[in-house]
Amino acid sequence: MGAALQEARAAAARGEVPVGAVLLGPDGAVLAQAGNQVEADRDASAHAELLVMRAGARRLGTPRLIGCTLFVTLEPCAMCAGAIVGFRVGRVVFGAYDPKGGGVEHGARVFAAPGCLHRPEVVGGVREGECGELLRAFFQARR
Repeated sequence: MGAALQEARAAAARGEVPVGAVLLGPDGAVLAQAGNQVEADRDASAHAELLVMRAGARRLGTPRLIGCTLFVTLEPCAMCAGAIVGFRVGRVVFGAYDPKGGGVEHGARVFAAPGCLHRPEVVGGVREGECGELLRAFFQARR
């Protein structure tokens, strides 16, 4: 989660919502890491999670990330949760919960939907305070 937090801080410094993600391969090696790039890329889908899953799949040469672990500083939104299902990520570890926009423990609860084709192991609240404070400070500075 430390590397994901570094990516989130770098994203904030670029004016992006401070969310960072790191993808580990089945062997525990880092496959990819990124922070949000929505503003820079002018792409609403350039969330940190999607960026690392795409890069990890390219690196592994497969569209499926079976046995991989995704670390992300904020509970994935419904879009990212849907992509996690599609990529078949084995485990998701996130920091801060997102009662407004989350799609895992809140909102759409994508993995709990009856038709969900893949349900990763999920661990939430890892370094929650630190991840949440980074987001709070970012948005407070913009108000």
